[in-house]
Amino acid sequence: FPIIDIAPLFHSTMGEDVFDETYREKEGPKPPMRIVWRNVLMMSLLHLGALYGIFLIPSASPLTLMWSVLCFVISGLGITAGVHRLWSHRAYKASLPLRVFLAIANSMAFQNDIYEWSRDHRVHHKYSETDADPHNASRGFFFSHIGWLLVRKHPDVIEKGSKLDLTDLKMDKVVMFQRRFYKPSVVLMCFIFPMLVPWLLWDESLWVGYFIPTLLRYAVVLNATWLVNSAAHMWGNRPYDVQIYPRENMFVTLGALGEGFHNYHHTFPYDYSTSEFGCKLNFTTCFINFMCFCGLAKECKRVSKDAAQARAQRTGDGSYKTG
Repeated sequence: FPIIDIAPLFHSTMGEDVFDETYREKEGPKPPMRIVWRNVLMMSLLHLGALYGIFLIPSASPLTLMWSVLCFVISGLGITAGVHRLWSHRAYKASLPLRVFLAIANSMAFQNDIYEWSRDHRVHHKYSETDADPHNASRGFFFSHIGWLLVRKHPDVIEKGSKLDLTDLKMDKVVMFQRRFYKPSVVLMCFIFPMLVPWLLWDESLWVGYFIPTLLRYAVVLNATWLVNSAAHMWGNRPYDVQIYPRENMFVTLGALGEGFHNYHHTFPYDYSTSEFGCKLNFTTCFINFMCFCGLAKECKRVSKDAAQARAQRTGDGSYKTG
């Protein structure tokens, strides 16, 4: 399948997801933090339900547990291969059937619609670890993990997000269709579908179907995604750029389908693999490669090995290893 070495063309063709070194935080006192109590309540209930789901695992059938893992993978791909690598970073091109599948998978993940997630993620890259970063890791683990969802956005996040060029998202009919029907699609794909399949196909109880493949699976996917924002910005080595927060974190890599090569990703955000090492410990890259093999994806953007090595030697922390 075609791989495009984008590095020589990057600065003239992309930019919304590249760190803006000209940004300066406003002087003076920070705006007061405003807690969104509805979100606090909903997240608390979700995690209590997920905890109860853990205690129900021994009573679930093996098919239900396998179904839960499959739902985790599908919804995870809706984030990693879909809204992250495809729509946020435009790191490869996907056919209509693949875009429809990834949009459905994204609704199963229930982490905001594609348009809003992509906008906020581009802001995160452009203003990483500043007041304009939605989940600024310099504000601590809790804030960058889940706290940012429990409070109102910093005014700079809203301001900078409103100034991004999101024409590509507005022109994508799949993105705008999902945005229009996002709430019913979430109810169906995140809650009803994962619960009903075990009940209809192998006579699992609706109770178990609700708490394991639905709530527990949903909470695990959420936390796997959040760990990219928190743990992968705090713990690990920085072989490509020692000046930025993001790290290479193996634990996050395994839990988030390959998204833990985060120092590389913030250094080269346009690389479809988010890693120098291709499919190694990177299920999402394997999935995209398979879609290319099937003719459903193409034009995967890639950084050359020489460019990655040169950057590591110039700005890395000395931990760089090939292979």
